[in-house]
Amino acid sequence: MKQTSQSQSQSSVIEVNHLSVRIGHKPVLTDINLTIQAGEVTALLGPNGAGKSTLLKSLCQEVAAETGQVKVHGQELKKWDRSQLAKSLAVLPQHASLTFPFKVEQVVEMGLYPLTLSQRQGEQLIDLQLDRLDLTALKHRSYPTLSGGEKQRVQLARVLTQLAQSDKPAILFLDEPTSALDLAQQHRVLKLARSLAHENNYAVVVVLHDLNQASRYADRLIVLEQGKIVSDGAPAAALTPETIRQVWKYDPIVVMEPGKQTPLLF
Repeated sequence: MKQTSQSQSQSSVIEVNHLSVRIGHKPVLTDINLTIQAGEVTALLGPNGAGKSTLLKSLCQEVAAETGQVKVHGQELKKWDRSQLAKSLAVLPQHASLTFPFKVEQVVEMGLYPLTLSQRQGEQLIDLQLDRLDLTALKHRSYPTLSGGEKQRVQLARVLTQLAQSDKPAILFLDEPTSALDLAQQHRVLKLARSLAHENNYAVVVVLHDLNQASRYADRLIVLEQGKIVSDGAPAAALTPETIRQVWKYDPIVVMEPGKQTPLLF
């Protein structure tokens, strides 16, 4: 995909209008309105049960909306042909269930399904994604023998392969992608997410629990509480001490990272 700088004008890739979701008799999301831009990392934050993962799933039709509308690249989500949508939108769930003894490279190869590549081009693309995620040494390992963190990185390599030929700004949804990773790999994955947004014009939407990681790597933070958006903006504006006290019931110490507008929370 052609590279672009973050300074170039950003485009709207997802529009959400008056979205509400109810699971059983319980309202989970209420009147959500937002626009997601290409070229940005947008982090969804909030305590357990705030509606973060439900919102992410609503944006890719995994969860049905009670009311409201979601548009992807200007077209209603429900009107998209699924195979066409798969070229521009990919989801990395919290847990990917796969028990067959596939090799790592075969799992990543599944991401080639919507693409039109020669065998050689496909092999090169797989090798690129494995290298990006520090998985080259595991290429021939059996997937079920991997650790939880290694499996998570393999699945990320698969979805990045899926988006490699998008003819529109690619949309990447990550649901707690660092939950099974050690510290170094957490930062590696989040740096990659930021690079994809800033250099390749991806729209990255990520659910995170670590507020400091969100503040450091995301351009925009959306804070949810009880299914409603209570704060939306750049990290310094969205994560004020007042918001943290209200949403997480915690009184933080906030320090600005030297030379940056990044709040560090203690």
